[in-house]
Amino acid sequence: MVSPTVNVARYTALFSGIAYGFYHRRTLQARVDQQRLEHAVHSREHLIAEAKEAWKRRNDSKSSNIVTDPEDPHFDLEKLLLSFDKAS
Repeated sequence: MVSPTVNVARYTALFSGIAYGFYHRRTLQARVDQQRLEHAVHSREHLIAEAKEAWKRRNDSKSSNIVTDPEDPHFDLEKLLLSFDKAS
């Protein structure tokens, strides 16, 4: 038979390990959740920056006075092709 002192030590170690495992799991999960949140925020900021850049390029091309309507008497195919070449 095992003495009561050994049983107390065993169960104390068992429950201490379970409590530590629970606490450690919570801290690791909190860290992962924080990293996911930071990644989501960074992704949104990156998408917003790309959208702003695309909007800026789109508005810059409109303000360059390039006529894209072939029926317009001021239409110049060479300028239009050069503007498409710059955009890409």
